[in-house]
Amino acid sequence: MKLTNITVIKELMSRHGVSFTKSLGQNFLINPSVCPKMAGVKTSGRVAVEIGAGIGVLTRELSKTADKVIVIEIDESLKPILAETLADCGNVEIIWGDVLEVDLHKVLEERKAERFDICANLPYYAATHIIMKLLEFSAQGSVCLNSITVMVQHEVAQRFTALPGSKQYGIVSVAARFYSEPEMLFKVSRGSFFPAPNVDSAVIRLNIPPQKKYSLSGEHGENQDKQFFRLVKSAFSERRKQLCNPVSKEFILCGIGKEDVRHALEAIGKNPASRAEELSVEEFINLYENISNRIIVR
Repeated sequence: MKLTNITVIKELMSRHGVSFTKSLGQNFLINPSVCPKMAGVKTSGRVAVEIGAGIGVLTRELSKTADKVIVIEIDESLKPILAETLADCGNVEIIWGDVLEVDLHKVLEERKAERFDICANLPYYAATHIIMKLLEFSAQGSVCLNSITVMVQHEVAQRFTALPGSKQYGIVSVAARFYSEPEMLFKVSRGSFFPAPNVDSAVIRLNIPPQKKYSLSGEHGENQDKQFFRLVKSAFSERRKQLCNPVSKEFILCGIGKEDVRHALEAIGKNPASRAEELSVEEFINLYENISNRIIVR
């Protein structure tokens, strides 16, 4: 069964009485080269977690390279289709639910999966939210996330892999480099899907180091990452302005004013008139640590 063939896809869905669900961002791959390339990026031998199986194209490829594949699928109308297309994939387990609500720690610990990789074709509407949750997950708990390989909208891929100084550089760029080593793998044209979306896609890989890349120092204990990203988000909230303005506006009730931020920028060797996109992750960390002891958490 050629699951990237339009005729096969339509026949399969018609036979099982399933229709395309636009609200779930369902676009099915008809380019047969994409999923093998994605599955090939993942290190073989580990547990692979797929988010959203669709009709099982990527799932089948992952079942060839992983010891076990755990699929988290929100659309239960796909049950009869996946029962057919994955019938011969004995190492695949499907968990029906929303990945944003599923307790991934519990799922993996119950299956004794100490190391795993994420590999998925993510729906455009939820891709950023899902990736951010996975990055935060990578810094917690007893299970080890090795990598996140995902296909997303090309513009989103650019933001997650952007470098300081570029127009795409923003909050998610900082998060990606705070938790991982991001890389752009390859572009996927809109003609690779059915129905064809209005934009191109791209596959990115976020390599998660065995130990957390950065450890923040300061007065806020387990709240450090939250406070750090509060600063980053405030800095990018008015990205055309000098970052001392939005940062001081966010933290004014915590005792931080414009002059405090300007002095902190000077202390880390940055121009007091710097804008958010000019700071690397390391410089954001230095800025945060320079003012963190003066932040009163409210």
